[in-house]
Amino acid sequence: MDKQAAGSEIADLIEQINYHDELYYRLDNPQISDAEYDLLRIRLSELEAKFPELKPKNSPSDRVGAAPLAKFTKIHHKIPMLSLANAFSDSDIEDFLERIRRFLGLASSENIELVGELKIDGLSFAAIYKNGKFFQGATRGDGEFGEDITPNLRHILPGKIACDLEFLEVRGEIYMQKSRFQALNQERSAANEPLFANERNAAAGSLRQLDDKITASRGLQYFIYGRGEISEELGDKYSDYIDKFKEYGFNTIAAFLGGNQILHNLLDTQDFYQKIAAMRDSLDFAIDGLVYKVNRLDLQKRLGEVGRSPRYAIARKFPAEQAITTIENIEIQVGRTGTLTPVARLKPVNVGGVIVSNATLHNEDEIVRKDIRIGDIVAVQRAGDVIPQIVKSISHADNSQAYVFPNICPVCGSHAIREEGEAARRCTGGLICSAQALERLRHFVARDAFDIEGLGEKQIAAFWQENFIRSPVDIFDLDFTAIAKLEGWGEKSVANLAAAIEKSRKIGLEKFIFALGIRHIGEVTGKMLARYYISYPKWKDAMFNLEIGNEYYLDLLNIDGMGEAMAKALLEFFGEPHNREIIEQLEQQLEIENAKIADYGDSKIVGKIIVFTGTFEHMSRSEAKASAEAKGAKVAGSVSSKTDYLVAGSDAGSKLKKAGELGVKVLSEQEWVEISAV
Repeated sequence: MDKQAAGSEIADLIEQINYHDELYYRLDNPQISDAEYDLLRIRLSELEAKFPELKPKNSPSDRVGAAPLAKFTKIHHKIPMLSLANAFSDSDIEDFLERIRRFLGLASSENIELVGELKIDGLSFAAIYKNGKFFQGATRGDGEFGEDITPNLRHILPGKIACDLEFLEVRGEIYMQKSRFQALNQERSAANEPLFANERNAAAGSLRQLDDKITASRGLQYFIYGRGEISEELGDKYSDYIDKFKEYGFNTIAAFLGGNQILHNLLDTQDFYQKIAAMRDSLDFAIDGLVYKVNRLDLQKRLGEVGRSPRYAIARKFPAEQAITTIENIEIQVGRTGTLTPVARLKPVNVGGVIVSNATLHNEDEIVRKDIRIGDIVAVQRAGDVIPQIVKSISHADNSQAYVFPNICPVCGSHAIREEGEAARRCTGGLICSAQALERLRHFVARDAFDIEGLGEKQIAAFWQENFIRSPVDIFDLDFTAIAKLEGWGEKSVANLAAAIEKSRKIGLEKFIFALGIRHIGEVTGKMLARYYISYPKWKDAMFNLEIGNEYYLDLLNIDGMGEAMAKALLEFFGEPHNREIIEQLEQQLEIENAKIADYGDSKIVGKIIVFTGTFEHMSRSEAKASAEAKGAKVAGSVSSKTDYLVAGSDAGSKLKKAGELGVKVLSEQEWVEISAV
């Protein structure tokens, strides 16, 4: 695969993963299985590893969950709640251990003490106790902000614990027992109410209720698996904390297993996996794998995290479950960037206790590779709790024919073309394609963008139909008198919408960038660009002057994590006069605030552009980069006139020479340790 094709497929994968994250984390309504979702992430990771320069900062690899729902108050997690990377085989666990050794500079023969746990299939939460009394609780949300579910957690967690710490934040998983799930669905069936698909959805739906009495009636359970903020350290190892939490009166996975499961090597992890796999079906709660964590807390701190996941922990997933069904139809969905995605509509089938009826087929190459046809009997599989992926076609129907992928957009009738080297076919209709235009407008007003309450999918579609909105600028010039005449709109709802739009006129630079819906430029990349350019005028000046090879373009590429695909997407977007015109019109309507700089205390390297080269004696280069970013520095991939420091280890090569030519200050490893220590 060449770089162009890889960049295109990466973009497609990110779009699909973002869509399914929204359904799973925010709406508790997944449409694909864990197995299918995992395959999307695995494929994305493979491409990002093969073409690291194409990995965008908005990659789902660097993101946790999804933003909190508007109906809940947001709570900030001062220590982010991360997600776990996945392993699917013993060799994946072996690679995990080897990555840890490389990062820490350990010998390949050195054992790393792990703790083994069950991966509960529920909803993650954080709970704060002050002087032993329950104070506040929240969902994980997007890892940075969660939903305030304090009243609901009071019905599940102990109100008081045997602990006099001034401040203790515990983290865990809310779940519903299988027996309770079955009873609940029987109750709902008798009351002619919709059934829950599985235990995880039932737990999430029961916990995220505005009426906490509903939560109280659902019989939810919990396990504690970790800590957040704490006023006093409780030990040197993760297992020390888990033992303490049991003493305090919390339910812990370790206690359920008869004590902390300490694993010393790969063979121990394999034995633990086999032990739990054998007892899985007998458990009264759902698990979708195991978790292995480095036990020593000092090593956890050194390892830190990469993207959305800690380096010191990994989830070992169980194999997928399979079933047989029939493809009744194949339909095309058109996304925000014009991508045509084929979706298989399935004859409903029970896969591991879940009734499933559709699955994405990704693109036309996937259909050809698996020889998927309407009417085929297919094998589908799931790992966890949701809807499946199509594994293979088992047999073709007598009258089945190979599916012909459309070259015309089913929404607007424009040509749908597939450029050389690209996996996706895209509609060329652009803004005349209502599917694309509507998706872009929905994206613009979404929670992580302008966050305009009361202007959701339904309202956007209605205003489009009435010709009130054709571009984002129109949102800020809406005729509220005309809106008041529409069915379903009263004086109060119109006033609320007007107030929400007015409130949205003040927006941070990172959200403004994200809201534009530029291909490859997601929420995390928006934050990265905002942090680099700081102010809207500087960002605009750089973007409006982008040309291949000029100083603005080279400066953009030098941002650590900015791949060629992202840079090209920005170049193409800002090379379009229509897009520049819309941005300048929006500029007249908005107050775009500078990027917020985190409080890094007395750090001497905040905002400094650092480049690392060579081999270091006391830390790996990866550890050095992670440490620099954690203290507010900007890590770049190559030396330029804007570089503040080049940190050079042994065997430094061309970067050291270039630093000398440009007069960039060069630091030794020891000098770097001293300057970055504060």
